[in-house]
Amino acid sequence: MSRKRVTIYDIAKEMGKSPSYISRALNDHPSVSLKVKESVKKKALELNYKHNSQAANLRQGSSKTIGVIVPHINQSFFSDAIAGIEEVCFENNHTLIICQSHESYVHECKAIDTLVRQNVACILISVSAETQNVSHLENLKSHHIELVQFDRCLEQLDSHKVLNDNEEVSYQVTKILIGQGYSKIAFLGGPSHILNFKRRKEGFLKAIEENELVIPYNFIVDDALSEDKASVIARKLLSFKEPPDAFLTVSDHQSLGVLQVATSMGIQVPGQLGIFGFANEAFASVITPSLSSVDQKSKEIGKRAASLYFEYLSGGANREVSFSEEIIKSDLLLRESSSKPK
Repeated sequence: MSRKRVTIYDIAKEMGKSPSYISRALNDHPSVSLKVKESVKKKALELNYKHNSQAANLRQGSSKTIGVIVPHINQSFFSDAIAGIEEVCFENNHTLIICQSHESYVHECKAIDTLVRQNVACILISVSAETQNVSHLENLKSHHIELVQFDRCLEQLDSHKVLNDNEEVSYQVTKILIGQGYSKIAFLGGPSHILNFKRRKEGFLKAIEENELVIPYNFIVDDALSEDKASVIARKLLSFKEPPDAFLTVSDHQSLGVLQVATSMGIQVPGQLGIFGFANEAFASVITPSLSSVDQKSKEIGKRAASLYFEYLSGGANREVSFSEEIIKSDLLLRESSSKPK
C-alpha cells in the first residue's frame, strides 16, 4: 500500500483539471461554480486528501503557525502556560508547534532552527537556564519571525516580555516568613542573568535589609534551579552549626528538594524549618506538609504572550515599534510549610 500523501495534483489528475483550478475549488474561490466545488470536495474526500498548511504558507509567503519553546513541558507552570497560548492560537485560527530545551542552550538553538524551517510566524520563548548568548534569537529578525519572551526573559534582548511582579512578590514572601518568626532565611535562586530570577533575589534582599537581618553570604545561592542541586545545597546548609530556619526558593521543585532533605535529617517542617516556593506546581498542595507557593498565573501569562502577537506583531509594517514589558500579578498561597507554630 502506498504511503504517499495525497496532494491537489492527485485530485487534478483524477478529475482532468489543473492543480490551480482544484486549489481554487477547495478554497471556495468565487470564480468556481458551486457544482464544481462540491464535486472537487467529494473527490478529495474519496482520496483522503488533507490540506497541507505548511506548503500553502510557503507558497503564500505567510504562516498561521506559532512556535513555543519552554525548558520543560512536564512542569505544571509551563504546561499551563502552553494551554493559555494554545487557547489564544485556536481563537485566531493558528496552529502551535511546541519544543522543549531541557535547560540546554544547544537544544534551544536546535529548536529555533526547527521552527525557522517550519516557517512559523512568531516564536514565544521562555529561555533555558544556560542561555546567555542571544544571537540565535536576534537572528529571527532576518527571517521575519516575531519574538515574544515570557516568564524567563533576557533583559538585553529587545522583544515584548510578559513576566510576573517578581521583585514585589518575593519581597512580600520574605516579609511573611519574617512575620512568622523566621530570621535565618536562606535563598535558593536561579541563573542571575535571567530577569525573573534576578528580580526575585532583589525582592528578597530588600526585605532582609529593611528588617535589619544579618544573613551569611553562603545562605544565598544562585543557579540552584534543579531539585537535585537544591537538595545538595540544603543538606550542606542544614548541617551547619547554625543552619537556616527557613528557605525561600524560586521554584517549587527546589522547595520539594529542601523538604525531602529536611525530612531525611529529622528536621520538622514548619516547626524547625519554613519553606516557601514559586510556581504552584500540582504537587505543592497535595504533599505533606503542603508547600506554600506563589501562584504565577501561568495560563494567563501564556494567553497574554500569545495575544501580544495577534494584537501588535501580526500587523507587519503597521505594528507597534516600541517593545512592552507586561506584568501579571501573582497570588500568595499560604500553606503548611511556612506557618510556624506559635
